[in-house]
Amino acid sequence: MRVSIITICFNCVKTIEETIQSVLIQNYPNIEHIVVDGKSTDGTVEIIESFGEKITKFISEKDDGIYDALNKGLNLAMGDVIGFVHGGDELIDETSVSLVVEAFKQQGTEVIYGDVLCVAPNNRDKVIRNWRAGVYNRENFRKGWMPPHLSCFMKKELYDKYGHFTTSLSIAADYELMLRFLYKYKASAAHLPEMIIRYRLGGTSNGSLINILKSNYQAYKSWGMNGYSISPLIMLRKPLSKIPQFFQK
Repeated sequence: MRVSIITICFNCVKTIEETIQSVLIQNYPNIEHIVVDGKSTDGTVEIIESFGEKITKFISEKDDGIYDALNKGLNLAMGDVIGFVHGGDELIDETSVSLVVEAFKQQGTEVIYGDVLCVAPNNRDKVIRNWRAGVYNRENFRKGWMPPHLSCFMKKELYDKYGHFTTSLSIAADYELMLRFLYKYKASAAHLPEMIIRYRLGGTSNGSLINILKSNYQAYKSWGMNGYSISPLIMLRKPLSKIPQFFQK
């Protein structure tokens, strides 16, 4: 099973090396690493280029936002399974991909998602919350839940059949894609109860109150885009569902 890891980045000079190294140290041998840079100007490109052929595919060009960059990566991906490790984030340790592949073999599902260690933006050792995603239940989408996009590995055939990220949703296209694949088209999924990703908080969807509100509105809008009606309370349930994560160990 070939695994494609897509990394998108823009001006990540302080953290991109850690991100790339976390992929290179994996003990699973069949990994394709694709790096999509948004035309960085701070030295990020030079660091990426220093890895040479250790990175399978690398492009650096202007994009139309995060999801446009992710779609570029998807267009380049040739693996059976696709996952994302964004610039600044890291796979937890050298066994992360092996654990995911083994879970695919054992579960026989189209999607495997793990847990996420959320850390401070400027201190990877300071844990802010433990995102333990829990056992998969499709109906939990209606309660505001979603699997962590950050730790979601999906069969490439899902993207081939159901499409890529909807770029008109500037902040919540990951939610809409999850809803489309897992709820609308009922892709099979299973939870891997292991920390897979170390995620630096402060991303687009949680970087400010305005973006949090915008993200939740776009999540609500995603239901209508996929032909479903949902109570506007989903905009409240979604952030409330994250509160227990701050108290989990």
